[in-house]
Amino acid sequence: MTIEAKLADLGVTLPDAPAPAANYVPFVQIGDIVYVSGQISNDENGLIIGKLGDTMEVDAGAAAAKRCAINLLAQVRAACGGDLERLVRVVKLTGFVNSTADFTNQPQVINGASDFLVEALGDAGRHSRSAVSAAALPLGVAVEIEGIFQVR
Repeated sequence: MTIEAKLADLGVTLPDAPAPAANYVPFVQIGDIVYVSGQISNDENGLIIGKLGDTMEVDAGAAAAKRCAINLLAQVRAACGGDLERLVRVVKLTGFVNSTADFTNQPQVINGASDFLVEALGDAGRHSRSAVSAAALPLGVAVEIEGIFQVR
């Protein structure tokens, strides 16, 4: 089964790769490694805004992280000239969680991205990871995740 078919089975349609919002590129490829710039939490309704430990619960944060992972895959597809089958594996994610100083469940929030990538990609979705707190994120979004991917 292709990656796109598996995503469809999961009810996920990748959006067009989001354009950069400032003076940077959405991804850089060096050899067989693609570095994808941070993707903020948004969906078809717009930005997913919130602060974990204050205005947002862990489950909602995990859903926001999943949306970041969907946007990461959209960028990888763009880096691969539209052919997501060139994706070999997810190497590493770095997740930033907009949270209060006493919030300590950042890993559970970023699990929303990690769990989705493993569900969609199987073993190729297993990756190393960091999950860290941020006092604020761009535009007030709940989550931002950057990724490193191996492609062929």
